[in-house]
Amino acid sequence: MERVAFLIEPSGERIGCLLNPETLVLRREAGLRPRRALGGSLPWGGPGDDPLLFTGGGTTEMTLDLLFDVSLSGSTLETEDVRELTEPLWRLAENGLREDGGMRPSLARMVWGKRLNFLGVVAAVAERLEHFTATGAPRRSWLRLRLVRVEDETGTREPVTGGEPPDADAVAAALTPEDYEAHTVLGAQAGEDGTPASGQRLDEIAHQRYGDPSMWRLIAALNGIDDPSHIPPGQVLRLPTPEALRRVM
Repeated sequence: MERVAFLIEPSGERIGCLLNPETLVLRREAGLRPRRALGGSLPWGGPGDDPLLFTGGGTTEMTLDLLFDVSLSGSTLETEDVRELTEPLWRLAENGLREDGGMRPSLARMVWGKRLNFLGVVAAVAERLEHFTATGAPRRSWLRLRLVRVEDETGTREPVTGGEPPDADAVAAALTPEDYEAHTVLGAQAGEDGTPASGQRLDEIAHQRYGDPSMWRLIAALNGIDDPSHIPPGQVLRLPTPEALRRVM
């Protein structure tokens, strides 16, 4: 019954939950502010609105209400206390220590099917607990989460090729074992009709890694994949590094 998942970066931890799609709200705030002088707002005696200063950029936020219920039949989330499931989302609102001593929150990528992929930081979290057991353990949680979008570097990667389809045999012959990195295929949620969870599409992996979805053919050839539309979650692919492909192509 998992409808949506959060992938924590860079650890790769996956947090699954239930989602009521009627409560998902996207909000965009443009990069602008009222014009001001050193002493405060600029005097404005004319009709209409205050003069604005366009600063560029802006912020995009997503607010959604998540449902966790460990008593629902058929759920893959099994525990006695629902807080064991929601506690990782609370942790996302805590700052983490970077190697250079600075503070930053963890990044959370919200994935819902193949149509919604949102990378952001948790700006706020609130939870209402219900359905307590005799020992005081809550079994149901309504959790409101507010995410602020951050730049997704995987979506802006420069293509590694000039547009010509690579010859898989020639590329494989030019690469060494050190030119490859392992990639574990992530899983999507199971379908509402009971169909099993599917894995990432090869064109998605090719776009994220090489900036070119058409490179799925090379990935399939190098890994001996006959049916690229059905890659099981957990399968490990051998992928050339972008630097290695630029060298040999």
